[in-house]
Amino acid sequence: MPRIPLGAWVTDAVDFLTKHGSPVFGAISDVVGGVVHGLGHLLTAPPSLALAALIAMLCWWLRGLLAGVLTFVGLMAIDSLGQWDAAMQTLALVLVASAAALLVGIPLGILSARVPSVGAVARPVLDFMQTMPAFVYLIPAISFFGLGEVPGVIATMIFSIPPGVRLTELGIKQVDTEMVEAAEAFGTPSSRILTRVQLPLALPTIMTGVNQVIMLSLSMVVIAGMVGAAGLGANVFGAITQYDLGAGAESGLAVVLLAIILDRMTGALGQRLAPAARRHAERAVHGGVSSVLRYRPRPALALSGVVVFALLATTLGVMGSGGGAKGKPITIGYIPWDEDIAVTQLWKTELEKKGYQVTLKQVDAGPMYAGLAQGDIDLYLDSWLPTTHADYYNKYKDRLQDIGVWYKNASMQLAVLKNDPANSVADLKGQSARYKGRIVGIEPGAGEMKIVKNKVIPGYGLGDYKLVQSSTAAMLAELNRSAQTNQPIVVTLWKPHWAYTKFPIKPLADPQKAFGAPDQAHILSRAGFVKDFPELSGWLKKFQMSDAELFPLEDLVINKYKDAPAKGVAEWEKQHAGFVKRLTA
Repeated sequence: MPRIPLGAWVTDAVDFLTKHGSPVFGAISDVVGGVVHGLGHLLTAPPSLALAALIAMLCWWLRGLLAGVLTFVGLMAIDSLGQWDAAMQTLALVLVASAAALLVGIPLGILSARVPSVGAVARPVLDFMQTMPAFVYLIPAISFFGLGEVPGVIATMIFSIPPGVRLTELGIKQVDTEMVEAAEAFGTPSSRILTRVQLPLALPTIMTGVNQVIMLSLSMVVIAGMVGAAGLGANVFGAITQYDLGAGAESGLAVVLLAIILDRMTGALGQRLAPAARRHAERAVHGGVSSVLRYRPRPALALSGVVVFALLATTLGVMGSGGGAKGKPITIGYIPWDEDIAVTQLWKTELEKKGYQVTLKQVDAGPMYAGLAQGDIDLYLDSWLPTTHADYYNKYKDRLQDIGVWYKNASMQLAVLKNDPANSVADLKGQSARYKGRIVGIEPGAGEMKIVKNKVIPGYGLGDYKLVQSSTAAMLAELNRSAQTNQPIVVTLWKPHWAYTKFPIKPLADPQKAFGAPDQAHILSRAGFVKDFPELSGWLKKFQMSDAELFPLEDLVINKYKDAPAKGVAEWEKQHAGFVKRLTA
């Protein structure tokens, strides 16, 4: 059968919408971005103790004294893990995405329940939305809205709409038809039947839908960290790409605690709003310790407490935000390659000394170049050209500026353990059983993966090997395990990389030059950057590093101080005072 060019059709459609719909997408981006940033600032500005007390007061009113205390303890645990600001940024994303999803989902659910033809059309659309892998929504979202919180919110909203629609429709359809017929018999208008009969009786089911929308939003917001959305998602993504188990556990636990708190609060809100459920809960309290733990203040008292804590949190937040940095803002993007992380942290430290407001965004290679071309990222310090990133660069080069080269001997290679008999890629032919028939790779979007798949494997006759797509962190974890157990392994690697000093490994020679000539690490910027930042552009043009300077920086930032990269940079700068002095001379 002839192949259906669906991918080409979708690409053309997205390109057409991106080109002709930019004013609409720009307006949406401004509104959504403004709301997210405003709410995020409102949540992160007050001291954590004050805001935690405010949220605990709300939970006390919704569920009882014990729930309020546990909520406060959970929020303080998030703060003690060092995840408070990230959690509040995630909460802002979740609230905005959930509100947008519910604004669409609940009316559509009502319409589907009351108009069968609408439900018949909506049902397959909802099936499609709910079963499509969540990652796929991020691809067009980046094209339409660039990098950052906005594509994360839009993709999250689309992914979380279906349960709101389905459970709203289900709740209204489950309302006893005799109740509706009785209201109609008394001449009640259709609109009042909906607001006075169907919605109140369907409220518990609708609130279950609200709960599911919020939970799905939280799970998707973490995924949105891959495209530069701030918060716990960015922390989890960073931990995965850097194989940082400790940071992943801390960020993951913060996500779990936040999810539990949101789940319990939305569930209790549904109970408070539904009269029958509220009366049942009140009858379930029989006095004694149970009555104390489940005691909930009257609305007037709860409202007074919330107002007092809200005023306190706002006042402290305003007082604490008065001394913020006022330097020129700049956004630096980086991909999870160790030399990129190390050099980016170095420049962040130096630029902040010069008064710049530096924001870092970790994304993958594809979104990185798209973000540069769209102006969402100002600077990218580790573009490997002319080979590794050639596809990305050639696609967007008309909207990029090449500032200069800072590392001249970058190269890609396959690597094996140091005691392995193979010394060349050619030695791997016919030996696939020794290496379990696989070459352990990194991110599928990396340029090296394309070269290995399209040039190295066919060029050396390695068709009996499978190129395993994973991530840099997963590859390093597998390499570490093989080194400890002395199990043969072949991995995709590159230089410069600290793995050559940490693990007993060696690169394989490439006699056929399938990997091409050595790359150079270029500094790329968005269009107009040199004009906007002439002094910084001058510093960057003369920036260069040797192996003797780069490898110690990588080791300190990536290994010794992986939880506090600024400390690694500070220690390196003490050892290289002359280099640092020349950096911004």
